[in-house]
Amino acid sequence: MNNIKIKMTNIAKVFETDELETHALKNIDLVIREGDYVSISGPSGCGKSTLLSILGLLDMPSSGEYFIEDINVTDFSLDQAAEIRSSKIGFIFQSFNLIDELSVFDNVALPLRYSKEKISDDYIQQRVTECLALVDMTHRASHKPNQLSGGQQQRIAIARALVAKPAILLVDEPTGNLDSKSGDQVMSVLEKLNKSGTTICMVTHDPRYADMATTQLKLLDGCILTTPSFVTVGEKEAV
Repeated sequence: MNNIKIKMTNIAKVFETDELETHALKNIDLVIREGDYVSISGPSGCGKSTLLSILGLLDMPSSGEYFIEDINVTDFSLDQAAEIRSSKIGFIFQSFNLIDELSVFDNVALPLRYSKEKISDDYIQQRVTECLALVDMTHRASHKPNQLSGGQQQRIAIARALVAKPAILLVDEPTGNLDSKSGDQVMSVLEKLNKSGTTICMVTHDPRYADMATTQLKLLDGCILTTPSFVTVGEKEAV
């Protein structure tokens, strides 16, 4: 599959204070195609979280260009970024970010119910049920998140991220709050989703999980460690 989902060219991010200038990212070139599974790893402070924030339009680069499905989002306003984020990007967070007062079904349905487009109740029922089935959690649809284990909550968070059919899933330390068994189960779900065609970009500190991705990118001091100057995910792997 050659359909480009993400393209970054010469991305840099600089944080400035009155006394200090910190170069969090430097000269990041990155292409992610449909169906790729990318892991981003590296030591604390290397720029992983900053890169994921820019990928998810939670922050903007200081320089360079960023395209999501051929849309140049580099200079988008906050409102424009929010619109693209809700329609093109699915987020999976370390802390799950589920709402305990809502059922599992209603948590997964949230992105559809808050969509700018009017979505029918029948479609919401169908799509939420499909996504719960993908993560083997259909039997928990009426439960509340606080009635579930951490691994089950993360699977619900994955279903919620999938429900709006995003161009890419951005995954931030998905096993950080889980024991090793639950973490392995969540990673197995992500691997299954990727094999069925879901495009994934994941930040993880765990080398075992980073190695599960088809392409592993390693960051150090804000730079991708790689042999060529331009990383094309799915064709050339970082070293």
